[in-house]
Amino acid sequence: MQRVMKTVSTVLAGINIVMLTILVCCVVWQVTARFILKSPSVVTDELARLLFMSLGLLGGAYTAGQNRHLAIDLLPMMLKGNAARYLAIVIQICVIAFALIIMAYGGGRLALDTLHSGQTSPALGWHMGYIYLCIPISGVLIALYAVAAILEKSGAQAPTQAA
Repeated sequence: MQRVMKTVSTVLAGINIVMLTILVCCVVWQVTARFILKSPSVVTDELARLLFMSLGLLGGAYTAGQNRHLAIDLLPMMLKGNAARYLAIVIQICVIAFALIIMAYGGGRLALDTLHSGQTSPALGWHMGYIYLCIPISGVLIALYAVAAILEKSGAQAPTQAA
């Protein structure tokens, strides 16, 4: 499981890096076109918005997988031993429920409904349903990372060895 999660993290990090690079290029071009050339680009403006949305969702999934997300950890820091482990498992179960119900199911319904409606982005002409697919994909990835965290906390997996 650790090897699979490491591969998923590597691929997700690569996708996020590519999206961020394209996003920065779009924004730099947008500023250059608007203020120097006096002719703003509608295409790069829309592409930057779509990349920003996707990067936020997929970057959030990557961050959750690295356990680097924003958290209020006052109670977990006060607990020790089994109580801390059980609380961590309960928190991960809540994360799985949210990721699967709201993001994967709800986001999947949104993507499918949008695909069926034929809605496209104004400047690029892309089907918005495909853009919205990053919501359920992120939800599934977050749930996958949470399952891996539960397996690690419950001791179902052999601990990693430092090299």
